Amino acid sequence: MAAGKPPRAAPRDAKRILVVDDEPRMIGFIRMNLELEGYQVIEAHTGLEALEMVRTQLPDLILLDVMMPQLDGFETLRMLREFSSIPVIMLTAKGEEDDKVFGLELGADDYVTKPFGSRELSSRVHAVLRRAEMPSASPEQAVLKVDDRLSVDFNRREVIVNGEHIKLRPTEYRLLYHLIENAGWTVPHEQLLAKVWGYEYRDETHYVRLYVNYLREKIEEDPSNPKYILTERGVGYRFMDFKKDQSA
Repeated sequence: MAAGKPPRAAPRDAKRILVVDDEPRMIGFIRMNLELEGYQVIEAHTGLEALEMVRTQLPDLILLDVMMPQLDGFETLRMLREFSSIPVIMLTAKGEEDDKVFGLELGADDYVTKPFGSRELSSRVHAVLRRAEMPSASPEQAVLKVDDRLSVDFNRREVIVNGEHIKLRPTEYRLLYHLIENAGWTVPHEQLLAKVWGYEYRDETHYVRLYVNYLREKIEEDPSNPKYILTERGVGYRFMDFKKDQSA
């Protein structure tokens, strides 16, 4: 971008992205690149400021730095998940696997390790926003009854377990949607990653494992001995063939 030339104004319906970082130079780098992509960017410099902006500005996505003073990114995310399911991409200088898993277990949707380039940032933002646009269901399958205990409401993006309505996060819903769509068949890890996360995530099998665990915690009576989502070791996952059972 030429010196002194302002970025293009984002369209009125542009996705709004909240960037949370205590480093002004990092915010400036992210802002420049995202605005060139047509996004609307707002910023916060602390975790508490970010939580307030989520309530007042209603962003579509958060880029959240981990290493911040007072309230770090992990604690900010923990507090955020108490009232919001907005997609979150964690930003950190740490690249260890344990940190990635910890962020995902707290409810992050993705993870980008500093330093990162504009292309990687754009790709990750686009992928997470794409996942947030959940697949729709046809009217005749708005509520799908799996058995007497479990139903799925495709319009509300929630599961109904023993009469209790449980909201699903966007990625959880997409994963369950594709498993149910292939009920009775084993879906390989690579196929689930491509369908739910995107082709660029084809090697990140830990994403599938974590989100299968999230779903099991919400729908299984005994998550350690699942009935609905079954593991095919070394291959992928299979949703129980409830359609066969119903037609018997």
